[in-house]
Amino acid sequence: MSFGEKLSKLRKENNYTQEQLADVLNVSRQSVSKWESDLAYPETEKLIKISELFNSSLDYLMKDTNENDTSKNDTNNIRLCNIFNLNIKERKSEKMILGLPLYHIGKNAKGFFAIGINAKGVISIGLLSRGIISLGLLSLGVISLGIMSLGLLALGVLVLGLISCGCISVGFLAIGAISLGIISIGGISVGDFAVGGFAIGKYFAYGDTANAMVTIGITDSYGDVVSVYDKLSINDAISVKNALDQVVPSYFSWIKDIIKSCIKA
Repeated sequence: MSFGEKLSKLRKENNYTQEQLADVLNVSRQSVSKWESDLAYPETEKLIKISELFNSSLDYLMKDTNENDTSKNDTNNIRLCNIFNLNIKERKSEKMILGLPLYHIGKNAKGFFAIGINAKGVISIGLLSRGIISLGLLSLGVISLGIMSLGLLALGVLVLGLISCGCISVGFLAIGAISLGIISIGGISVGDFAVGGFAIGKYFAYGDTANAMVTIGITDSYGDVVSVYDKLSINDAISVKNALDQVVPSYFSWIKDIIKSCIKA
């Protein structure tokens, strides 16, 4: 088979239109048509990308052979890309939503639903993922889940978000083994309001060991107003609530009210 025949065969086997393949390769549809008609040949850069895209060797594409032996790929870059693309075959929907393909699956995916090594979409999954809902090794999104995650609602190992939950968590509301936030809950917790095994707060801390202006501790408490929770009397509860009224700024009054409602003698 000629190069054009092989390209046409690979394109159809992988469910691409000429327009979709042209978009992936950043060329015109007419260029793809000429390649498949053997009226022209792609540049070396495009050949390598075609080889990566369809997991085909350059030998198969360029030489007079019908055997597609990917083990004969002759560059380290192609071998590396094939490892990453082993389970990712490029796909793109013709249907558009918000100016994006309904779905795009590929090394560099961009679509309403995007899945790839580098994925960007409303809903995205990838090693590097960016989207409204994002899942990835490195994840950025409104709702974000990843090893390293950044978002309004973020979940992961290393996490930064308005509401964050992770092994190491930073956010307005932070929950984690080690947490840092305005409201912080964790094994080791640091924040304006901290709850944890070891809690350090600016205004209020509750924990086995607690340190803040106002503290309630199970074992140890350090602060201006301190109480041990399992010995909290009615007078202690009143003292803590009064202290909270004095030290907590008005813009945190809603947090103060929640804490006060939870303090019982």
